[in-house]
Amino acid sequence: MASQELRALFEEDRADRRVLVEKDQGTDRRQAIAPDELIARDARRLRRLEQLIAEGALNDADDYFHAAMLLQHGPDRAHHQRAHKLAKQAADLGSQPARWLAAAAHDRWLMAGGLPQRYGTQYRAEGDRWVLHEVDPTTSDEERAQWDVPPLEQARRRAEEMTRERPPLPPAPIRRPNTT
Repeated sequence: MASQELRALFEEDRADRRVLVEKDQGTDRRQAIAPDELIARDARRLRRLEQLIAEGALNDADDYFHAAMLLQHGPDRAHHQRAHKLAKQAADLGSQPARWLAAAAHDRWLMAGGLPQRYGTQYRAEGDRWVLHEVDPTTSDEERAQWDVPPLEQARRRAEEMTRERPPLPPAPIRRPNTT
């Protein structure tokens, strides 16, 4: 039962993020979920995940992977660090996609701390384009491959593709309440 609920939370998380970037017959739906609504939905999922973990719900590679992905989308470095650990456990239990997720969660943890990422999995908006967040130059493509991360040059090309396919949205205007 808990495994099914973890999968459902994971699928809901994926669906929310897909809505942010889908195009529906030429109509951009990236704003279908307001950022504050996504934050609230993520927080609700994280609260439930914490309850499930406390109940001992992580039993197999899929459970660890699903939990790690939810934590990867958490708002702070502690979530990213925990996502990295759970993804590594999932990989140790045989989950192939968890290998990349372990690297991505570690990169996100570094990036959130203002540090260069290690593997090259994280992108950020810079004006009207996507760029690969700074990468530690001492990490080799061979090391990336050990975690199922593409070579650095391929990641840089991906940033260009992302910009062509869906450039970053401009920041939403700040709405101030009318006090008159």
